[in-house]
Amino acid sequence: MTSRPARLAVGVVSAGRVGAVLGAAFARAGHRIVAASAVSRDSVRRAEDLLPDVPLRRPDEVAAVADLVLLAVPDDALAGLVRGLVATGSLRAGQIVVHTSGAHGVDVLAPAAEVGVLPLALHPVMTFTGRAEDLHRLATCCFGVTAAEHDEVAWNVGEALVVELGSEPVRVRESIRPLYHAALAHGANNLVTLVADCVDLLERAGIGPANRLLEPLLSAALDNALRHGDRALTGPVARGDAGTVRAHLAVLREHDPDLLAAYRALATRTAQRARAAGVLRAQEAADVRAALDGDESARGDEEPR
Repeated sequence: MTSRPARLAVGVVSAGRVGAVLGAAFARAGHRIVAASAVSRDSVRRAEDLLPDVPLRRPDEVAAVADLVLLAVPDDALAGLVRGLVATGSLRAGQIVVHTSGAHGVDVLAPAAEVGVLPLALHPVMTFTGRAEDLHRLATCCFGVTAAEHDEVAWNVGEALVVELGSEPVRVRESIRPLYHAALAHGANNLVTLVADCVDLLERAGIGPANRLLEPLLSAALDNALRHGDRALTGPVARGDAGTVRAHLAVLREHDPDLLAAYRALATRTAQRARAAGVLRAQEAADVRAALDGDESARGDEEPR
């Protein structure tokens, strides 16, 4: 069982959508936010809203006064920030240095670990608006926790911090961190694009309100997919309705050629998964593939079951 961490002086670098919310969550858990960095106007406003009365300082100054240094910066900026904090002498032995990047484990914190800090990667598996509503969502999300491979104390500290935020810790080994992040990005980021494309098509057709129309459909689809996996597949591809697929391709070619390639790629992947799961029969799969490829010669390549 994880132990409760002592009350910590927390420094937030920087007060973006993630940093400001997690800083507020640490404050809600009883920790003391001693400083934050904020450069853009939006970050300053978030800090004022979510971290009231917390002084805004340079990143090196934030790190110097904190027991727990929270690095909530973009993936590509993280390594340079860590090197910079080490070079300025802002980090010291005994500190906990946490980053929120999904793409990185703790190897990116190696320069900090060399000066004696405890390095942790705590990645919240949710999207952030940078508003107070995110604090409530933390209670339903998981965090991907990564610590040094054989440092059980570090793993326990990371898990305890996540539990204090009201979330659920999930251990993610350093070696699988890139695959873990690719899976999450493929699902969450592409889902936003997919939904936005659906809204655009409906609005272009004069059908609305698009959000109201889509919400129950997409919510049910997501719930069914998480509960039942490929068995939740529905629609013309999963049914083998090749004629409907051809009609979709024709109307998209006319009204939104940019979306045509995305539809074709996703439908092809749907057909592959449906066939592998036994939802789609061999002949139906061949017919759908022919429709998607625009090549009738693909019909009958496989024998029906």
